[in-house]
Amino acid sequence: MELIPDLPETVARECLLRSSYHQFPLMASVCKLWQREISLPDFFRHRKASGHSQELVVLSQAHVDDPVNKLGSGKTIPTPVYRISVLELGSGLRSELPPVPGQSKGLPLFCRLASVGSDLVVLGGLDPVTWRTSDSVFVFSFLTSTWRVGKSMPRGPRSFFACASDSERNVFVAGGHDEDKNAMMSAIVYDVAEDKWAFLPDMGRERDECTAIFHAGKFHVIGGYATEEQGQFSRTAESFDVSTWRWGSQADEFLSSGMTTWPPVCAAGENGGLYACCRRGLMVMRGETWHKVGEIPADVCNVSYVAVSRSGKLVVIGSARYGEPSVGYSWDISNSRWVKLETHEKYEGHVQAGCFLEM
Repeated sequence: MELIPDLPETVARECLLRSSYHQFPLMASVCKLWQREISLPDFFRHRKASGHSQELVVLSQAHVDDPVNKLGSGKTIPTPVYRISVLELGSGLRSELPPVPGQSKGLPLFCRLASVGSDLVVLGGLDPVTWRTSDSVFVFSFLTSTWRVGKSMPRGPRSFFACASDSERNVFVAGGHDEDKNAMMSAIVYDVAEDKWAFLPDMGRERDECTAIFHAGKFHVIGGYATEEQGQFSRTAESFDVSTWRWGSQADEFLSSGMTTWPPVCAAGENGGLYACCRRGLMVMRGETWHKVGEIPADVCNVSYVAVSRSGKLVVIGSARYGEPSVGYSWDISNSRWVKLETHEKYEGHVQAGCFLEM
């Protein structure tokens, strides 16, 4: 059976490769052959190689017109309702994903996001009504534009954990704290395709409110603090090597002394570069030392998320302070220039988490 009748296979496949990701659900519904074609890993590899892939920044972002809880005294407390917004880096277009079924009050507060292939994974957080810690997992398919419920995180609910993916199959989770606010040193991994969790060896220390990146075949967990330290962020980091299934030796001075007041927001580029936003400083690691390479613009210095695009630009999302509009900037790695991204009032709500997806 031909992909497109009366067209050579190479031409028909090129037509599919050039389609926008917005069209994937419609394409999948046309016929089983098209559905199979756009589901293959090779399809996305060819899109990237031919320059037709689209780079997306996916965010857990509050609605601007949040409802409020009214108190008996007449005062009001904002109650953010979070949803998934999507920023297309090439076009600057923004959109919103369908809500998670059964989550009428929005996404869990402080949930984590990760991308695997053409799937978005939403993990954990706090129930927006009861504030109870959640072990929930929700998976959104950009191919079908549908949500499904994933298998819950094992070892009980945890929050403020580190999370990163290998972008192909697995999501890694480490640290955070349990329902009794005890910092955790355990780590787990989620196979999205199989909907299965597996246990990793424990880390060398407890790490609450740590951060993580997946880089060069390793899951790197950075900073955090132990239960008795409460907010005194560690300068250490440790890395899990997927090939050996072991944690390496702890790097005791991974973060410089000025990077521990608040956990840095980190990102790794395909060129091997490692970047961090800390206070107003933009940092890059050279060798084993962090170097400041620029000042983060004042209206985005409260950084919520940072990513490195294939085009060699650092994308920073944040605000001047909590309660101020969220904005975005790109920083050109080649010339160190900041460019403010176009925004819209609908997408100026507070950003809690994000992930990068290329498809």
